[in-house]
Amino acid sequence: MSTKETNTQKNEFLFDKVNYKFLLIGIGVIALGFILMSGGGTHDPAVFSDKIFDFRRIRLAPTTVLIGFGITIYAILKSPKK
Repeated sequence: MSTKETNTQKNEFLFDKVNYKFLLIGIGVIALGFILMSGGGTHDPAVFSDKIFDFRRIRLAPTTVLIGFGITIYAILKSPKK
């Protein structure tokens, strides 16, 4: 490869800047969903805790994770403007 070919070759990313922003937002929403799912346990294994059946862990956190996956899929499938 000569220097002339190297100078004319343009380095391009796979996605646009907007796609990467959506991708990072989606990953953040997925991480938030998993953080919402955590907790609710007990220190004594012989004691049962009803905290694991909270609205936050049963409904809100999985919905948040699915929304995050939807955002990341949108970021991947969004076509770049040319």
